[in-house]
Amino acid sequence: MVDHNNHNDEQQDKKPVRREVSRRQFLTYTLGGATAFMAAGVVVPMLRFAVDPVLKPKAKANWVKVVEEAKVGTEPKAFKFAMHQVDGWYESDPEFEAWVAKDSKGEIFALNPTCKHLGCMVTWNGNPTLKDQYACPCHGAHYTIDGKQLAVASAPLDQYTVKIENGFVYVGELHANTRVK
Repeated sequence: MVDHNNHNDEQQDKKPVRREVSRRQFLTYTLGGATAFMAAGVVVPMLRFAVDPVLKPKAKANWVKVVEEAKVGTEPKAFKFAMHQVDGWYESDPEFEAWVAKDSKGEIFALNPTCKHLGCMVTWNGNPTLKDQYACPCHGAHYTIDGKQLAVASAPLDQYTVKIENGFVYVGELHANTRVK
């Protein structure tokens, strides 16, 4: 037991050893920190550049003039129009198409001609065996005048938001078809 007490006394008499940083360690820490700071100065702007389009709020589609209201009848007609697009840093004005018609109530509607099966372009009365229907030439999908799928496709044709202003038909955002139930 005496030995045990002497051992504790020896530990209490010892002062903690203070470790000093050598010149080499100081230079290593300083140069490492400065290098990390400079690397962050290069990397952060590159990350911001890459992520910037994702951080910007998505703008709503602008209204695009498509056709005079007087030219729209009960039978769908295809009308082409250009819509301004911004994809990241790339701006373009690609050409789109809409099938525009009046329904039995006289309301004008516009459908996107992209088939919901595999993305081919549908045509009105394009297949002589499918009278008064949109038909897809690729795989036999076909739709009613309102865009409801009848065969092959899993969903109805998409619909454009439409407004009439000063005798012209304008199309806006593309959305799921609300004309079919």
